[in-house]
Order: sequence, then structure tokens, then C-alpha cells
Amino acid sequence: MALKDYYQILGVGKDASPEEIKKRFRQLARETHPDANPDDPNAEARFREVAEAYEVLSDPDRRARYDRGESMDFGDMFSSFGGLNEILEAFFGGGGGIGGFGRSGYRRDLSGSDLSIRLEVTLAEAALGASKELKYRAPGECTTCSGTGAAKGTVPETCGTCNGQGAVQVNRRTLLGTMATVAECSTCHGRGKVVTTACHTCRGRQLIDEERSVTVEVPAGVDNGARLRLRGHGGAGIDGAPGGDLYVTMNVTPDPVFERQGEHLFQRVVVPFTELTLGTEIEIPLIDGDTAVLTVPVATQPGTRFRMRGEGAGRLNGRGRGDLYIDAATEVPQNLSKDEEALLRQFAELRKETPAKGKRRRR
Repeated sequence: MALKDYYQILGVGKDASPEEIKKRFRQLARETHPDANPDDPNAEARFREVAEAYEVLSDPDRRARYDRGESMDFGDMFSSFGGLNEILEAFFGGGGGIGGFGRSGYRRDLSGSDLSIRLEVTLAEAALGASKELKYRAPGECTTCSGTGAAKGTVPETCGTCNGQGAVQVNRRTLLGTMATVAECSTCHGRGKVVTTACHTCRGRQLIDEERSVTVEVPAGVDNGARLRLRGHGGAGIDGAPGGDLYVTMNVTPDPVFERQGEHLFQRVVVPFTELTLGTEIEIPLIDGDTAVLTVPVATQPGTRFRMRGEGAGRLNGRGRGDLYIDAATEVPQNLSKDEEALLRQFAELRKETPAKGKRRRR
């Protein structure tokens, strides 16, 4: 029977150093350990294969024999789970657990919950930056019991099921032998303490919803859908654990004058035909609420684009601002008066143009 490719199983080269083999085994052991994959029926087999590869390649004599293609008897390698347990304990601590599953202790994550809120901002606020006050509701520490969950005059007691550890050890038989796994204590739900008389305000939950207010600094150049993270402004933690984070998603409302493309802004300005022809100066609104004068040269054609440098949106995480582009447009007059139509026909005659002779609807 062909030997398994232990180098491929560990994902290392045949010239890998002992340190590289150890590092790779540590990584794969975390990924494939049955404790980390409770719903995968194939996890134990993969973990056994990784452990077997490490047992061979980490031992200089076994590795040399394997490299020569010699057959080996692995019958005693996993006859008891103690050998592998010792390896895992050396790597991860505890009784063969991975990443906090061992006897060194179990601690439920009591950190506060993360929250997500949308914040309405105008295009000007997104382009130039702004300070916005955001009001929201979040779980906070109950002020009646100071977050203990216990009624006044009482305190939480050490859980008698797990002796305050927050978890209990469960032994189960596997392909690798008997494995000691750790599960959250069903009595205290990982807290290590139980409340015998609950606080009347929070009913033992330790947290209550509260109104909050926070100032959000909207950075210049932020775009629609961008998300800001405010550390510690989410739900409060339990038993002194850190609070969660608040994620604020920007919802940029459309602007009636400006359109945005990245750091640049665009606006359309209607200029009368006569002013396009003879030239003019027009007042242009800017995103910051100010105005600027735009000079329209003689014989400007409809669709001409003008550029105002530095009047666009801010550059996110950069310096300066983009540009403002102004598209000149014109509109055909409607409902001409009799005198206006006469003058227009006279103008056409001078230019040897032949407009239709039908009557226009007059205002």
C-alpha cells in the first residue's frame, strides 16, 4: 500500500524545517480539531490524519525512515489518546483542547453586542464632512442592580453545577480514543454565577435598553453606504466585559443641484440662447452654500463643460478637494409673443435660414 503524502497533508515542502512543521501542525490542529467542528462528522478523521503526519515528520528517525520509503507500523501510535493529548497540551495548554476548550478554563464571551444604525446625511455633509448627533437605543447596565442582575440586598452566588467555571467537562469516545470536551454550563449559561432573586427592573438580565446620544464625525469625502465603527458605543458588556461597537452606515440623500462621481461634483446650468451666443457672466451655487461667478465666453455651444478646480468633494483620507464641473445647456423658448417671433424671423432672414412659416402658439 502506498504511503500517505504527509508533506502534502501538512502543506509543507520536503525540505521543511522542524519549526515550519510545528507551526503548520499548530495551525491545522486548530482548524481540524473536532471541538472546533462539532457539526462535521469527518472532522475526527481529518484531525487524526494531520496528527499522524505530525507524529511522523516531527520525529527525526521516523521522518528519515518515511523519506526512504520504508513501511511503518502505526499500531501503537494512537493506542492511547494520552500521547496526542500531551502534544496538544504542549501546544495549546489545558487537557487537549484547542484555543480555550481545555481544562485551563472556559469563559463565555460576555462582551456587549454590536449595533448597526443608518445615518442620514446630505450630499454637502458627505462631501465636506460634518458633526452629526445620533440618537439611538442600546442595551445598558441596569442602574437598579448595578448590572449584577440580583435584587437589592442580594448578590449572585457561585454556580454549584460548574463551581464558578462557567462550563462543565464532557467525556466522549471518538476515533482517537476518549476526548474530554468542554461545554457551557446549562445552569449559569457560562457566567459562573446564578441569581436566586432577580432584580425587578431587569428581571435578572443585567441589562436594560436605554436612550443614548453620540456625536458622529462624518469624514469629508465619505460615500453612500460607507460604514464607520465607533468602538464601545454598542451594547454594554456583562460583569465588566467590554461593550460592543456601533456601526454607522452613511445614507447620502440625493441633492437637487449637484451630482457626485467620486471626488468630483457636477451640475447643469441652463443659459439662454442669447447669452450663450453673446457671452455672459452667471452666478453658480457651490456645495458649501457659497456662490461663484462663471464667465461664459462668446459663442459657447450647448453642452460645453466648465471646470472649477477645488470646488468638489473632499478626498477621503487625503488632502484637498475634487473639482466642480458645470455643463451649460439651453432651452428653446416656448409661447413666443408676436414681437418676439417677428424679431426671430428677422434674425433668421439675416442668416439666410428658412424656418417654417406656420404660426406658433403665442402667450
